[in-house]
Amino acid sequence: MQREHLQSAADLAKSLSDENRLRILDCISRGKQSVGGIAKELSLSQPLVSHHLRELRRTLLVKIERNGAFVYYELSDPRTLDVVRMLGAIAKDSLSNRNTF
Repeated sequence: MQREHLQSAADLAKSLSDENRLRILDCISRGKQSVGGIAKELSLSQPLVSHHLRELRRTLLVKIERNGAFVYYELSDPRTLDVVRMLGAIAKDSLSNRNTF
């Protein structure tokens, strides 16, 4: 792999390394959501959701749609959720095969 691809992959992995961000991605995978809608569905504060959405936008994992005064978030690429699911399966398998901690 070329160095710039490795750096991009590392940035993406960092963005995916927070449980709340993963929950947000799962939430918006079911359809466009506002910050308030995400916060309510996930029982998180709006400032916390906004913080995580800024990081997800920075790494281009989410995109926005403006509708008047409202901003709605959605996944930029549905394959992102496939990656998250695959990581979850690998983690589960790794933990089940682990003999020591």
